[in-house]
Amino acid sequence: MERYPHIFQQGAIGKLAVKNRIKYAATETNFPYGDGYVSDREVSYMEAQAKGGAGIVTTQGAYPDKKGEGKGFKGMMSINDDRYIPGLTRIADVIRANGALSSIQILHCGREGGIELDYCLMPSVVPQKLSYFKPPREITKEEIRQAVKDHVAAARRARQAGFDMIELSGIVGYLISTFLSRYTNKRTDEYGGDLKARCRLMVEVIEGVKAEVGDMPVGIRLCGHELLDDRGGNTFEESVESFRIAEDAGADYLSVTVGWHESSQSVITRDVPMGHWLYIAEAVKKAVDVPVMMAFRQFLPHIPEKAIAGGQIDFVEMCRPMIADPEFPNKVREGREGEIVPCIACNVCFSRLYYHQPIMCSVRPSLGHEGEDAWGYYGFMPAERRKKVVVVGGGPAGLQCAEVAARKGHEVTLFEKSDGLGGNILIASRVDAGAAELLRPIATLEQLCRKAGVSIRPGVNCDPAMVGRQAPDVLVVASGPSMKGVSKGVLTPHNVMAAGEKVGPRVVIMGAGGVGLGVAVYLLRSGEYEITVIDETGKAGRDVNPFYFWQYMALMRKRKVSFMMRTVVNSVEDGRVRVTGPSGEGVVEADSVITSLMAPEEGVWKDTAGSLAKEVYFIGDAKKPRRLLNAIRDGYRLGMVL
Repeated sequence: MERYPHIFQQGAIGKLAVKNRIKYAATETNFPYGDGYVSDREVSYMEAQAKGGAGIVTTQGAYPDKKGEGKGFKGMMSINDDRYIPGLTRIADVIRANGALSSIQILHCGREGGIELDYCLMPSVVPQKLSYFKPPREITKEEIRQAVKDHVAAARRARQAGFDMIELSGIVGYLISTFLSRYTNKRTDEYGGDLKARCRLMVEVIEGVKAEVGDMPVGIRLCGHELLDDRGGNTFEESVESFRIAEDAGADYLSVTVGWHESSQSVITRDVPMGHWLYIAEAVKKAVDVPVMMAFRQFLPHIPEKAIAGGQIDFVEMCRPMIADPEFPNKVREGREGEIVPCIACNVCFSRLYYHQPIMCSVRPSLGHEGEDAWGYYGFMPAERRKKVVVVGGGPAGLQCAEVAARKGHEVTLFEKSDGLGGNILIASRVDAGAAELLRPIATLEQLCRKAGVSIRPGVNCDPAMVGRQAPDVLVVASGPSMKGVSKGVLTPHNVMAAGEKVGPRVVIMGAGGVGLGVAVYLLRSGEYEITVIDETGKAGRDVNPFYFWQYMALMRKRKVSFMMRTVVNSVEDGRVRVTGPSGEGVVEADSVITSLMAPEEGVWKDTAGSLAKEVYFIGDAKKPRRLLNAIRDGYRLGMVL
């Protein structure tokens, strides 16, 4: 008997049979060309998603209007003209060829659109809260009618391109959602007022599209809870009612989302427990008769399995988990859960979109390179010559390098001085609520290393003499960073967060980067401390993901953490930290001083490594202290070329 019978049971959307209850959910990639045409890179990415085993695979949103008012990302796909049909057909064909139903999302970005214009369209002029969105202009009735026509024409093109299904997007501040929400719809005509009137555009779009495509299933993504109570958004009850109205208009399925991009509450970050939002989907499901689906923090297969079995949802949508590993469905079905490359909710993929960059993944470097043999998504060609490789350091960089090198056929031994693997991730995993999820890719990498034949030797402090005895062809130093500012009485994050050394009530933290802020958050969550953070630069958290930075800063403001920016620490002695800042020299009294300042490897390996092997490489923090994404990418790219 299958371990997850409900996930892998057949389902139905309209008249279409679906092989299982997993739907890859739409996300922008910025892989298409800037002119709206589908790129080879996008086709290869969608092919990987289809091969991964989901029953339905959804494209990224395609904007339907000719002016580009609906375009929210510079690399966004277009469906506003017949000339785009051949490219879209390539995606539909490659999805179908790999056993999944193809769905295309039609997306007018509305409040978040007009990326190449000097305005965005909204039902009413409500000032933007996020600076990277364009100033709003109120949409006219004529433009509303045109928007409906644009969606209908896009649906015709979708059918001509060969897609099985169509999905409309009415979430997070996109055009349809801005009409639905009291927060952004202040109109007094037939498109504003009570909920039914605010739903008028949505109804006209659904009815128009359904009339155009006949029995082709049409679904819509709507917000089950806006989380905009502080801004006068819809009530929970109103949001649920909007799903009933969508069903009455002809929607064949309903996708439930939570929050807007402007919501001041966490939605998809690690501090939100997995499965937390299913109660919203359950409320929608009780209110409608068509299939209901949801994504949002269902990263472990037992969560949607239980939710489907319990009648909370009919299908599970997977976006970020299948960005991290398109093979998620196949691996679950085949009993290979330990090999799943796990999403860690870092949201690097999402945040890059607003910098108009192609998405990347912290834990899967091959993202966007699925069609390039050298990146090995479908497997690596064996190396021309088998080499003996020694990796010093069992953090993410070392593990990733070892795994790829072994898959290429090299003899790989990895040494880690600690008893456990993970390096600085062991510390990062203790920072805040949910941070333990950062350990999941470490566990996966360990399993994949062992499967590939890597000899892992934890608890061994490998020194140059030991490496010399190994006589490797390749030495990879992934031993982590050197700590700057360490002197008598100065602690490191490892001392505090791993070794458990006692910290006094008055704390000075040297460095306002991600590590320093992480230490501050850790202390604030564990006790009462008076914290001063000192940094030479003018910006705190410059290397912290925005999804987490605002949470950290909110906590630190609440707990009255002091920041001394553009300030240099001159000396630390007897609890007195002497500094020079914009106001001159001064002294900060402290019971404990912690340095979070890191530098490339400056210890034993710096001067000796070159004499120990023909090829010597420094990766991860030993090369340059950066983020997890960089460490794993360093390891992967080195493994590729060994």
